[in-house]
Amino acid sequence: MTGASATIPVRGDRRRASIGLLGGSFNPIHDGHVQLACRALRQLSLDQVWLLVSPGNPLKPVAGMAPQAQRLEQARRRVAPFGRRIIATDIEGRMGTRYTIDTITQLRRRFPCARFVWLMGADGLAQMACWRRWRRIMQLVPVAILPRPGYNPAALRGQVARYMASSRRPAREAPVLTRYGGCAWVFLPAPQNAISATEIRASGHRPA
Repeated sequence: MTGASATIPVRGDRRRASIGLLGGSFNPIHDGHVQLACRALRQLSLDQVWLLVSPGNPLKPVAGMAPQAQRLEQARRRVAPFGRRIIATDIEGRMGTRYTIDTITQLRRRFPCARFVWLMGADGLAQMACWRRWRRIMQLVPVAILPRPGYNPAALRGQVARYMASSRRPAREAPVLTRYGGCAWVFLPAPQNAISATEIRASGHRPA
């Protein structure tokens, strides 16, 4: 295995690090993804962010989905300037997982000393009630949500936010969020970026 993904062995290791997990199709990767990763690094005091380039999102249509190898290569090129701080990886494909709950379960097992936090935009929180075993996900890892234009009110009034209301932590606790180990989430203040991969594909301006 060569390239950035070689730094994340599929069999795992005993690294002690605070790691943000940003899952997605990255079809294609765009500035919004990179901005979310960079802000998470700073506000959550993380050692790394892993971009989990999915082999295929079960909630998204196959039509229009670029091959994983192409999406991975685009993501690696885009985050290359950040070195080991932001890593694009195909570890989900190598582990054979497609659902977030399975990915998190496997990563916790294979990297027992790492402290993970799940990262997503408000659009993800608004849709999370459709995810497989989302309650268990919230029990396994803390979650950090960043705002997205048009999604914030629905996300904060939605089923998941209501169910987890007692576990919400103030934004000032973001730097220690990974210490909770689960049943904790924050909504981080941040500049909002409305860009979407869907709009990029529709415009025809995909990365080379």
